[in-house]
Amino acid sequence: MRDVTDRPEQEERAPQPDEQPQQRRTPPPFVDFQARRVKPPGQGTAKRITIQIDPEAQPPAPLPPVAQTPAPVREAIGKYTWFWDKVSPDMASTGPGRLPQALGTLSGANQIAAPRLQTLQAIARAQGVPILRSTVGTRVSPALVLAVIAVESAGRADAVSGAGAQGLMQLMPDTAARFGVRDSLKPDENISGGVKYLDWLMGEFNNDPILVLAGYNAGEGSVRTHAGVPPYPETRDYVPKVLAAFQVASGLCRTPPELISDGCVFMSMH
Repeated sequence: MRDVTDRPEQEERAPQPDEQPQQRRTPPPFVDFQARRVKPPGQGTAKRITIQIDPEAQPPAPLPPVAQTPAPVREAIGKYTWFWDKVSPDMASTGPGRLPQALGTLSGANQIAAPRLQTLQAIARAQGVPILRSTVGTRVSPALVLAVIAVESAGRADAVSGAGAQGLMQLMPDTAARFGVRDSLKPDENISGGVKYLDWLMGEFNNDPILVLAGYNAGEGSVRTHAGVPPYPETRDYVPKVLAAFQVASGLCRTPPELISDGCVFMSMH
């Protein structure tokens, strides 16, 4: 038996003559193609794709400025809006110390035709005694009563308005009855009723000359409803008119009053 350990290494078998060598695989050739000429799109042809490339990040556009709300403009009421631009009609500003401010506003404007000095002098001579008598013990200055009479009736005891107000201080029938006036055309009674009403208004509105006069013209209910001087042209004009007359009337007092509650003795009266 032949020992296999003595068998020489098996040599590599040489290819036989009739065997073909194995061929390498190659990729298929490219499909035949031809170049085409592409014409640009005609004029007016819409773009199919729009690409925009931003080379750098841009900061956001600033916001438009916020329009500032204009301050509310006070509606023009009456002829003397310049007066109310400086003297508040609001009840929140109430107080007896507003008289100097109001008179200072009138002095700087000179746009209100106050009653003539001669008219006030004539009223003081004719009605000075009942005015002083009616104001004793009240918070009403005789100079204020004289000013109210000058504006309300120009001193005519028989004056009657279209609304039914009567006499020197133009008392409405309900107001006259409220304060014990039987005949509004009698000067003494009319002045007494008017002074009582003014004195009552002084207590109601903290001696504020603005609100007292507004209440005398429009009624205290209107002042409360509007929380100040009502927005009626007549009332808005009435208040500065009486204050202008008060300035003139104060000059007829031996000691000019500083407040509408100060006493006064007229220099000339019967």
